[in-house]
Amino acid sequence: MTDDLAGAFERIAHVRPLLVALDFDGTLAPLVDDPATSRMVDGADEVLGALAGLDGVAVALVSGRAMNDLHGLSRMPAGTYLVGSHGAERARVTTFGLDRDVVRLTDEQADRLARLGAAAAEIARGRDGVWVETKPTAVVVHTRLAQDRDATAAEDEALRLGERLGAGVLHGHDVVEISVLHASKGEALDALRDELGAAVVVYAGDDVTDERAFEALGADDVTIKVGRGDTRAAYRVADPGELVAGLRRLTRSGGGPAA
Repeated sequence: MTDDLAGAFERIAHVRPLLVALDFDGTLAPLVDDPATSRMVDGADEVLGALAGLDGVAVALVSGRAMNDLHGLSRMPAGTYLVGSHGAERARVTTFGLDRDVVRLTDEQADRLARLGAAAAEIARGRDGVWVETKPTAVVVHTRLAQDRDATAAEDEALRLGERLGAGVLHGHDVVEISVLHASKGEALDALRDELGAAVVVYAGDDVTDERAFEALGADDVTIKVGRGDTRAAYRVADPGELVAGLRRLTRSGGGPAA
């Protein structure tokens, strides 16, 4: 962790209310070929639990994953927030499961989602390593396992499909997500901040979709890019392990138990 980021954590350690919001894949968990095998790096769950236990601190995961996947893989403690599908789904973790906002599609949106799924399946057909995921409000074309030629062709076709049928299109690392509802991490983060009355927000992410969240935050907030690439974030860490080490320092500076 750089001295600049360490200084930023020291500056905000006792600010309340504080919202610590984090992407999941590539941020808390290394990117893997099979998303179902993704796991947070060692120590992440203890650090997040310690942060969530601090008075006046709220913890949220803000991810492109569908809510059920995010909940199952992250195993976040009660009282934390989950924002899935780039902001289209939201829930609070409770002792008895998820207290979730219900996503309702109109008949037209549901029909468009079905047509998107069928068209995306045609894009993947015959291309090894290209596969389609269906979410409650979106269809995602994944290309991480494909050869470069197939990946490029599939992503180009998915982008054109999104122009025809999507309300929003997100092009991230080896994925094109086409949604029938408008949603963005930035808008979801703004809404959660307003609801909690957070004076300062910490947000960390690794993908191009996280740039919308960085854009939504202000100069007093702490924005962290995980890994390489151009970014609007004010700070950078090399990988999820370095991010967790920084959050551990924030936890200790904030007066909570050492993780």
